Amino acid sequence: MKIAFFDAYRLGLVIGDTVVDVSSGLPGFPYANPSEAMARLIEQIEDKRDALLTAAERGKPIPLASVQIRPPIPKPANIVCMAVNYMENGTLAEPPLINAFHKASSGVIGNGETMILPDMAASVFEAEAELAIVIGRRADKVAAADWKDYVFGYTGFIDGSARGTKPEKNNYFQMKSRATFAPLGPWIVTADEIADPQNLDITMRLNGEVRQNFNTSDMAHRISKCIEWISHIHPLEPGDIIATGTNHRGLGPIQNEDRLELSIEGIGALTVVVKDELKRTWANETRHERQTKGLPALSPQLSGKYSVT
Repeated sequence: MKIAFFDAYRLGLVIGDTVVDVSSGLPGFPYANPSEAMARLIEQIEDKRDALLTAAERGKPIPLASVQIRPPIPKPANIVCMAVNYMENGTLAEPPLINAFHKASSGVIGNGETMILPDMAASVFEAEAELAIVIGRRADKVAAADWKDYVFGYTGFIDGSARGTKPEKNNYFQMKSRATFAPLGPWIVTADEIADPQNLDITMRLNGEVRQNFNTSDMAHRISKCIEWISHIHPLEPGDIIATGTNHRGLGPIQNEDRLELSIEGIGALTVVVKDELKRTWANETRHERQTKGLPALSPQLSGKYSVT
């Protein structure tokens, strides 16, 4: 199933290029808190599955183009982001030490919404394409071999970053947890529809041009290891999100009026636009393009507030 929120947080099943309102299949739905509603549904999915499918059969398909798709979990209790979790197409000699950080759930936005670059000093702003895992039941000290028992499904995630903040060795909070820096969606695809999450193509397009293009097989630490490691630090609850990291070679600056489209095989496309009231500009080059020229990986700011050139 592809489970979505749309318009005024109506619950829908996505079927082809349509969505069917299935709220009637769940008595008392929607709840006052959409995130709580989705977490309860995730936790009780086996009891609710038949009712959802019956509601979908009876409901009227609505074209996706005519509705506003909302983030499938508007405010997850936890967003855990794996850090440096790709082998960068074999360019790393060995896997980095496993690491992660928390990202503020207040930064979540959905498909078609706007990612806002804040008025702050930053070397560059970037957006990272990532596969996100949606936890299905309480996961506490999970063994890697049992990881599938705890996965409800998958969705797309864009990890917004403000690079160059200080202090350099301890800056994840202010770099990652800015408002709107956690686009999520477009919907949740249940785990039974994804045969192998470790072999999915991920593409990020910037204004229609491919910027990132990689496969989840390149992960340094597989999903099983990520769930095991995180759940031995703190329990994960239904509806929690694990963002599995990105291949950094295709990263480059994002700036005012850019359009980002994240596509993940078997899941769908998450599109957001970028707004910068300061209209700052950066050289439009990826890290890989700059490194092949012998230049520093991060593109320099060319104009606007905080520019040093």
